[in-house]
Amino acid sequence: QVQLVESGGGLVQPGGSLRLSCAASGFTFSSSPMSWYRQAPGKEREWIAYITSAGSRTKYADSVKGRFTISRDNAKNTVDLQMSSLKPEDTAVYYCKVVREGLPYWGQGTQVTVSS
Repeated sequence: QVQLVESGGGLVQPGGSLRLSCAASGFTFSSSPMSWYRQAPGKEREWIAYITSAGSRTKYADSVKGRFTISRDNAKNTVDLQMSSLKPEDTAVYYCKVVREGLPYWGQGTQVTVSS
């Protein structure tokens, strides 16, 4: 079955960096576009980054463009999110997502807290 496991979250000071990783299994990772989303307390889950199956194209939400970088390693079945210049408003639970046969699959999420 499809499984996504996020890791790498934690507490970081404003202006700092953090790298999240999502380990995928149970499907053909190399043929699947992947996305990262986040959900802040009291807010709806929002899309923040997307990468094509080969990693040749990426897209970002305006709120993270220029600060976050999505990448993938199809040999390791992982998709990463490098986050820099972090702001308190980046505090959220971060999720990776894949859509297979029209159905969305999510990981359990990893908490990122940006605070001094």
